Amino acid sequence: MDFSIASILLLDGVTNGAIYALLAMAIVLLFAVTRVIFIPQGEYVAFGALTLGLFQLGQVPGTVWLLLCLAGLAAFLDLVADLRARRPLAATALRAARTLAFPVAVSALAIWLAPQKPLLLVQALLTLALVTPFGSLVYRLAYRSLADASVLVLLIVS
Repeated sequence: MDFSIASILLLDGVTNGAIYALLAMAIVLLFAVTRVIFIPQGEYVAFGALTLGLFQLGQVPGTVWLLLCLAGLAAFLDLVADLRARRPLAATALRAARTLAFPVAVSALAIWLAPQKPLLLVQALLTLALVTPFGSLVYRLAYRSLADASVLVLLIVS
């Protein structure tokens, strides 16, 4: 093994170690704040990689449709909760619009830009804008109603 191979392996090891350290810190921070052992965090990393890969091929990624489904479901559940609580209709509509505005705008931008194969920086920013809302939407749909549950229940839900 010569110096070039050793330096490539060293750089690869440092990169992988940094990714694992960041994921571990995120899991600990999330558990300290919400008491949720958030196991599917690696899936968000995979969603990001697959989304960027499909942008590189000029295709619309499936995360666009997943984001729209999650946002639609969250808006619907908020709408039902607001109607049950007899909140004013204007406030209910505004809350639903706030839930849907960013995901719909980012999804429309992704559908429009994907076939054009924009610069890598634009693709990376669009990937972040598509995958980042998954965390808050999944929390709203799955974990918020279980806020007072035991850690074991939260682990099972994860």
